[in-house]
Amino acid sequence: MEVVQATIEDLKGVSRLFNLYREFYNQPSDPEGAESYVRGRLANADSVIFTVRKKENEYLGFTQLYPTFSSISMKKAWILNDLYVDATARNQGIGELLLQKAKSLALETGAASISLSTEVDNRAAQRLYEKNGYVRDEAFFHYELDPGAK
Repeated sequence: MEVVQATIEDLKGVSRLFNLYREFYNQPSDPEGAESYVRGRLANADSVIFTVRKKENEYLGFTQLYPTFSSISMKKAWILNDLYVDATARNQGIGELLLQKAKSLALETGAASISLSTEVDNRAAQRLYEKNGYVRDEAFFHYELDPGAK
């Protein structure tokens, strides 16, 4: 197994995982849309995607991080927006490998933090994050606005 930063050569494998990730969050399957979205991120370099490959064409998991900034610390920060491990590859340490790679990216870029969120009932993800040093925020509330909603 190897953890690599995804390039356009990884598009098909990462897009398949990205589509499965969206389905996990109750979104309809959209392989073409997933491929288009991932292609855009890779082409525009507006996110960093790491993937775990077992063989050249066997993709087991991915994580996607978006850069942001912390005004308080006056440093770069990362949002770990997506992390997914194929159902057939779970409980093999792949999620931890991806989190370690994300941490390495944060250290290399001098980032102040990595933030993430997950569903309240996703206990497996919560255990993984806490095992790897992530601390649940109890000081701030998270708000979100859908600008198209009435």
